[in-house]
Amino acid sequence: MVHAKEGVQTPVRGLVGATKKRNSGRNNTGRVTVRHQGGGHKRKFRVIDFTNPIEDKPAKVIGIQYDPNRSSAIALVLYKDGTKAYTLAVKDVKVGDTVETSRKRALGINLGNRMAIKHIPAGIMINSIELAPNKGVKAVRSAGSNANVMSVEGDYVLVKMPSGEIRKFYGDCLATVGQVSNSEKNLVRLGKAGRMRHRGVRPTVAGKAMNAVDHPHGGGEGHSPIGLKMPKTPWGKPALGVKTRKAHKASDVLIVRRRKRKK
Repeated sequence: MVHAKEGVQTPVRGLVGATKKRNSGRNNTGRVTVRHQGGGHKRKFRVIDFTNPIEDKPAKVIGIQYDPNRSSAIALVLYKDGTKAYTLAVKDVKVGDTVETSRKRALGINLGNRMAIKHIPAGIMINSIELAPNKGVKAVRSAGSNANVMSVEGDYVLVKMPSGEIRKFYGDCLATVGQVSNSEKNLVRLGKAGRMRHRGVRPTVAGKAMNAVDHPHGGGEGHSPIGLKMPKTPWGKPALGVKTRKAHKASDVLIVRRRKRKK
C-alpha cells in the first residue's frame, strides 16, 4: 500500500470528485458478473491530469499523496497562477522539484517532465503514454512500471513496453520521463484478511475444493488435482496460457514484436 509522504497531505477539494460508486461486481440487472467483489472502504475519486494537462508552464511539486484508486502515489503540483493539479508521481521526484509539460518543444530530460515522445532520446525510461495524440494517457500507469524509447522511424517512435512488446507510437503522443512511483508495492505483505476486505476483495475459493456441479475442477476425494489438461473457469473457458487479445485489432499494425510468452 502507498503511504502519504512529505508535503501537502489533505486532498484538494477542487480536485476530488464524488465517492466512487460500488457495484460489488454486479451488472445493471443485479446479477454478479465478476466474482469476489464487495464491501471495501469508501473511496473518493482524485482527478488526474491524464487529459488536457496545462502546457508550457512550469509547476512546483508541493505534495506526494496516497490515492486509494491506483497502485502508485500521486503528485500535487502548483502553477505560478495558483492553479493546482494532480499528476502521477514519478519515482525519485520530491517536494520542491519543478516539472513541465509541452507538446511543441523538447524539455530537459528531468524526472517528471512530460513531452512528445519524438523529443525524448533513445534509452530513456518513460511512463504515462498516450496511445493517440490528445486522447489521454492510457498506457504504463501502474506502480513501478516503465517503458523504454528505442528509436524514431519517420512519424513513429518505437517503444519497448513493460511486457516486452515493442510497438509504434505516434511521435506527437505525450509521455512522462521516469518510472512510476511505488515500485516496492509487490513487497508489501497485507498481514491479515481484513486488509483485503478493506480493498473490496471478498474471499476466494479454489475450484478443486468445490463440488463437480459448481466448477469443472470440482469433485473427487479430498483435495484432488483438477484432472484436466488445462485449468478452466467455472464456465469451461481455458484460464491460463490462452490469448485474450481480440483478433484483427486495428492496432495490430503498430505492434512490431509481440510480448514475451510465459513458459
